[in-house]
Amino acid sequence: MSNSNLLIIGFVWPEPNSSAAGSRMLQLVEQFQNQGYDVTFASAAKPSQNTFDLSGIGVKTRAIVLNDSSFDIFITELNPEVVVFDRFMTEEQYGWRVAEYCPNALRILDTEDFHGLRKARELALKDGVEVTVEHLQNDTTKREIASIYRCDLSLMISEAEIEILTEQFNIDTNLLHYLPFLLDPISKDTKTQLPKFGERQHFITIGNFLHPPNYDAVLHLKQTIWPLIRRELPKAELHIYGAYESQKVSQLHNEKQGFLIKGFAQDVNQVMQKSTVCLAPLRFGAGLKGKLIDAMQNATPCVMSSIAAEGMFGELEANGFIENDAKAFAEKAITLYNNSETWQNKQENGFTVINERFNKADFESEFAQKVVNLKTNLKTHRQNNFIGNLLQHQTLQSTKYLSKWIEAKNK
Repeated sequence: MSNSNLLIIGFVWPEPNSSAAGSRMLQLVEQFQNQGYDVTFASAAKPSQNTFDLSGIGVKTRAIVLNDSSFDIFITELNPEVVVFDRFMTEEQYGWRVAEYCPNALRILDTEDFHGLRKARELALKDGVEVTVEHLQNDTTKREIASIYRCDLSLMISEAEIEILTEQFNIDTNLLHYLPFLLDPISKDTKTQLPKFGERQHFITIGNFLHPPNYDAVLHLKQTIWPLIRRELPKAELHIYGAYESQKVSQLHNEKQGFLIKGFAQDVNQVMQKSTVCLAPLRFGAGLKGKLIDAMQNATPCVMSSIAAEGMFGELEANGFIENDAKAFAEKAITLYNNSETWQNKQENGFTVINERFNKADFESEFAQKVVNLKTNLKTHRQNNFIGNLLQHQTLQSTKYLSKWIEAKNK
């Protein structure tokens, strides 16, 4: 018997070496393949040199065009049982076409992270205040929540975000599913092979520079935190890695200050294992931070902001220190750098977090069951989501005709 088709529509092609979102997408692909689906990945984006070779893992790929009825023919022929939108923007662009040409396909939104929350925090940071309900109710949030309602299920990477969506916005928990990073546990053998405290040196921070929270964090390090650390540790260096380094990033490089922009890391594990401490002073953002996962997998303790740590540790101890004040942040970084005993304790915490919170075996069967149940009871599920029906109806009227107008204009 042939497998059912599953279509993923990507905002971009996956780049696991450039961003956590890329790794996350490959984890999802693996889940769906394990559930017996033939996966096709389609995107209107241009591939880059960092794009992952999906054909190597048995995924078919298809370039698609925005605002073009060629997509309607493609999806009708593919006739997928499940369609996954990678971020709400792709659901806005293609959701109405999927609903019209494959009305019985289960529609899943992979939120990546709650973009509206990230935006709220960015606005609050600019205003120099705490996040308010007004910040949360920004235009990005409105678009994203509309998208969550139009889909049958939204995958959430962080429990903290589920809490905000259900408590602040009263979203029905039946529309949300917690599916964090899905990782292999760290074995005893792996632990013993990782470089020890005395075999490492310097500080590291890493993150795609196109992502505004990462650039802001690097700036915050440069202007405020790093000078405090460097004063106590004049020989230490901060190695800053990330894809898509721009001119404004390059010009922060300063050898005299030990502030070194290293650019794209070919192998994140290698650079993480050489470093003593990872710094993540993010001042806005959402979701789970891939850099913290990389650090824990490579036994590199962290000093991080509460926003960086959000959703990561649950009831467990952090793999380092959580500080928002620049002075306290710098002090904890110096302590970790100098004290091997503290460093080892925090390292152990990291192993525990990976194995107890992100072990993929703990999530696979429940997620597979959820997909089966939704497909079986799709009609009832949709009837219970009246707001979703209403928004689908309204969107079909507006987005559909705007898209058709753009298509006609392009001809």
